[in-house]
Formats: sequence, structure tokens, C-alpha cells
Amino acid sequence: MQNIQKNAGRLSCSFHKIIKMKKKYTDSCRLFVLKSNRKENQKKMFEVGEYIVYGCKGVCLIEEITHIDIPGSNKDRLYYVLAPYGDGKGKIYAPTDNEKVTMRKVITKSEAEQLIKEMPSIEELWVTDEKKRELKYKEALKTCDYRAWISIIKTLYCRKQQRIAQGKKITSLDERYLKATENELYSELSLTLGIPKNEMERYINERLEVV
Repeated sequence: MQNIQKNAGRLSCSFHKIIKMKKKYTDSCRLFVLKSNRKENQKKMFEVGEYIVYGCKGVCLIEEITHIDIPGSNKDRLYYVLAPYGDGKGKIYAPTDNEKVTMRKVITKSEAEQLIKEMPSIEELWVTDEKKRELKYKEALKTCDYRAWISIIKTLYCRKQQRIAQGKKITSLDERYLKATENELYSELSLTLGIPKNEMERYINERLEVV
């Protein structure tokens, strides 16, 4: 079991140093802090031309800030016109004062490099109640906090390795959230660092090798 836990932090068998400094936090203790930080982030007005992370839609470019003429809507309300990163046709109209969906600026290059260095010490998200597992994954994803994403990934890889050792496959729930979380993390890091998304695992692995 000890060997399984040591190797559990590998992200697609690449992040082999991530669990070197192994810590855990349970259920909602850290999510409370993340939600508090989210409220502070929501107070800031973004600008046209900025990339932001918009809820579960991921990275988006703010193309315009405007009013929209929809019957029954408040015509004085301002909206961000968002173009999802990597989607040439999609458009999202998001109220600038929306407090239900998390919006934040994308990570900077220096922050991204520092985040990679800190990956080994980021805690895993252990859920003690199996019935609440999916709820906790959803809550962590909705925070749009990249450290929470890493916590989910580390936890799911640990669970995956444990199941493999037992001769079992990863559950469909875990696989779905693993893919979704990796997509969020790699997409944002790819944009900021200027590295193709499909090369992010290799890049992170190389950076961890020299830490």
C-alpha cells in the first residue's frame, strides 16, 4: 500500500514527484477558503481583450462588454461577450455582476511556473463519504481554483492506482472527473506558457525533474 501511495500522484504517469510531500485535507475544509477567495475575485471588472476562466466553461476571451436587448431583461445590465478558448464559433453572454458563476483572470506565466514547483506539496482532496464524492468534485471544479484542480487529479490518480492494484478498473465517475479536471488545468497552462496542450504533461514532468 505504501508503494501505491508513493506512485499515486503521477498525472498520466508523468507527475511522478507530485506526491513526494504527501498531505491530505478532507471534505469541505479548504473549499470554504476557495469560495471566500472567489467572492473577492468577482468584485473586479474585467476588460475587453483579457482572458478569463469562466466557471466550467474554462478559459474564454472577452471580446466585448455590452448591453443586450432581450425581452424581459434589464437593458441597463452589462454583459461580457465571451469566446471560449479553442472554439472558433461559440459565444457566451455573461452578466458582469454574476455572482453565481466564478470568473477570474487566467494564471500569469510566473504564477504558472511557481504552481508547477508547488505541485508536490498541494494536498489531496480526500472524501470520507462515498455518497458525497461527486458533489465534492463538482464543488472543487466550480471554484475555478487551479490548486483545487491539482488536488482532484492527485486524489483520482491515487484511487486509480489502488484499484489497479486490486485488479479493478478506474470507475466511470472518477475517469470523467479526471479528464474534465486535466482539461481545465492543461488548457489554462497551455495558453499562459505558450505550450501545446498535448505537451503539458511532458513539460510539467521536465520541470519537476529539476526542482
